[in-house]
Amino acid sequence: MHRLGILSSLTFLVCLLLAAGCAKRETPVEIGTREQVLERGLSADPSELDPHIISGLPDINVASTLFEGLLGEDPVDLHSVPGVAESWDVSPDGLTYTFHLRPNARWSNDEPVTAQDFSNSIRRVLTRTLAADYATMLYLLVNAEAYHKGLLIDFSQVGVQVSEARTLRLTLNHPAPYFLSMLTHPVWYPVYLPALEKAGSPSLRGSKWTQPGNLVGNGPFILTEWKRGEVITVEKSPSYWDAANVRLHAIHFHPAVDVDGEERAFRAKQLHVTEALPVGKVDTYRRSQPEVLQIGAFLDTYFYRLNITRPGLSNIKVRQALAAAIDRPALVDKIIRGGQQPAHSLTPPDVDGYVPPDVTKSNFDEARRLLTEAGYPGGQGLPSLEIMINSSGNHRVIAEAIQEMWRRELGVNVRISNMEQATVLANRRTLDYQILRSEWVADYIDPKSFLDVFRSDSNNNHTGWKNGNYDALLFEADRTADPAARHGLMQRAETILLNDAPIIPIYYFTSVRLIQPSVHGWHPTLLDRHPYKYIWLENPK
Repeated sequence: MHRLGILSSLTFLVCLLLAAGCAKRETPVEIGTREQVLERGLSADPSELDPHIISGLPDINVASTLFEGLLGEDPVDLHSVPGVAESWDVSPDGLTYTFHLRPNARWSNDEPVTAQDFSNSIRRVLTRTLAADYATMLYLLVNAEAYHKGLLIDFSQVGVQVSEARTLRLTLNHPAPYFLSMLTHPVWYPVYLPALEKAGSPSLRGSKWTQPGNLVGNGPFILTEWKRGEVITVEKSPSYWDAANVRLHAIHFHPAVDVDGEERAFRAKQLHVTEALPVGKVDTYRRSQPEVLQIGAFLDTYFYRLNITRPGLSNIKVRQALAAAIDRPALVDKIIRGGQQPAHSLTPPDVDGYVPPDVTKSNFDEARRLLTEAGYPGGQGLPSLEIMINSSGNHRVIAEAIQEMWRRELGVNVRISNMEQATVLANRRTLDYQILRSEWVADYIDPKSFLDVFRSDSNNNHTGWKNGNYDALLFEADRTADPAARHGLMQRAETILLNDAPIIPIYYFTSVRLIQPSVHGWHPTLLDRHPYKYIWLENPK
């Protein structure tokens, strides 16, 4: 070959190498869209994946991919659809539900899912040593409360019957039109007891059965990786009864270190979906990229829990003063800016037609008067207070705004303590806090889902507050068929809760997140739940 030809060949080869080196690399979103792998942001690393003891939203988000209850949810409006149960019958009096399990329902180890698995799981939740936060949700079953409290030893007397391998009968204490929607909550999921027994006692917390390689589930995905603080990977389960219609091959859940980092990851196309959005970026996306900004109605209330066993906070007038000294309109209009509304109650407006009492209001003069009557004029002599928040989301911005309102209006100085989600949940359980950043998302669309949280026997109360009149009104409401009368009883109960002020409602949520245009099947829902079996990825045409 002539020298010129050799040089030309070398030049061509160098150009090819340079072109290859400078070629644009695919982003995780581009790869994921092509391979049906959803890159999903989480507000925090789950503390646990055991469906019977989880209570945090990140935990529930992941667990919902690994397990399936008797019923599932429609992706558009979350109405009940067949899950493990392919059909069900309801007795004329509304007390007995008979579920017929599908013959092809399988655990991830290919064992059949049976009615006995559901019975075993209900018994486990009601086992007192497990200390399941949501055990009281099962009190709707005949004798479930007595069994959970140790007043009844024979589980066969609880309203759970297995008549054959694929037939489960549940009997209620009273009619509950919301019962079917309750069944999609993780506390009703079945677990595979042999897998739990292999890892330790099924009736105790702390077992390693939910680790990759140990967990046996019955959902559309299986757990393959859990790197704490980095990523949780679930992959499509070949044994799931409806696997043919599950389009995602995998989901990567990414716990966010902070909400700003999550937004940067979205811009860098490392995430298809974020959990939240920094409050300072909402207007920017409204103007520049409205197509990726999703703001939707959400039955969720942001509030502060007050530990009424602590000095200062044991005084009802101190609690009422703190509640009245928050400028809620300023908070939602000037700081959060995502369509949220100031909260004057625990229950959001119009939950199944319920009108909550308008009790908790911003009134600075009243707040100062109350604090003076409590014996702490201008905050003098009041024991030091601390707001505990978890690291993710916009919680620090909100806490700093409230910290300044309390300083300005009451002369009360409050510290802010920032902790990881798992630590916050542990401290909440043991009442190791003074003021705790909290929120409550409806588990089903009924005001009972909010108000039951603060019953005296609720494992989700975590305030030290108990009120027998409150409990009695909710007990009566449960047994009242007329909707208007039932709501009236609930309003009276909620008024007691708000006047006693073991909680401070702050605002009613909206869901505010970023979603890549390639995500399909993700619909805004009132409970912000999105059944992953219906989601798929495809670039817009």
